[in-house]
Amino acid sequence: MQLQALRSESPLTPRQGEVLESALALLVESGDAFTMTALARRANCSKETLYKWFGDREGLLTATVRYQAAKVRVAPLDPARLDSASLRAALTAFATDLLTVIAGETSVALNRLAVANAQTGQGLGRLVLQNGRHAIARRLKPVLETARSLRLLSFADAESAYRTFFGLVVRDAQIRLLLGDRFDTGAAILKREAAEAVDQFLSLYATKSNWRRGARPHERE
Repeated sequence: MQLQALRSESPLTPRQGEVLESALALLVESGDAFTMTALARRANCSKETLYKWFGDREGLLTATVRYQAAKVRVAPLDPARLDSASLRAALTAFATDLLTVIAGETSVALNRLAVANAQTGQGLGRLVLQNGRHAIARRLKPVLETARSLRLLSFADAESAYRTFFGLVVRDAQIRLLLGDRFDTGAAILKREAAEAVDQFLSLYATKSNWRRGARPHERE
């Protein structure tokens, strides 16, 4: 039985976070050999505690993937104060987090393991999709829909707009990393690429007449 906090994506305790960091490190090192026993030894806790918190191996993997995906954050936005500048800043911060997480050795290892197990029926691919990509989308789509309601963006379907955003941000970086390509993923480069992707996204979806610099909804009538 998983903790309610883990099911609802509520904040973890510091100790739970430490255990999940250990789980991520173990996944990078061990891949398929990952076990609850190995994690208990690595994290210096009992297997009983792991089972109490996460239920079973699949529950632990779910929490681990969710924990990693939670590093892609959406800053709180006040719709009453949302304007073109704050929307651009929020999208750029989100895109920077997304690239930073995807380019990290932990995500590369986790995604490789998910791909390797995709045809074995072990379910890690499903867990990564549901608690990684889909969970990240659930955080950003409300921001896009709020921006649409304020006539900052114009699109017919939030999922389609998110997929365009994701594609512009990630491009071929993820597949290149999975295939072992080596290229510069320094913080400054990722931040610049994130900003460029947001510019491209806004060129497609921004409602041009409502993007007077600094204008807020009540000022655009």
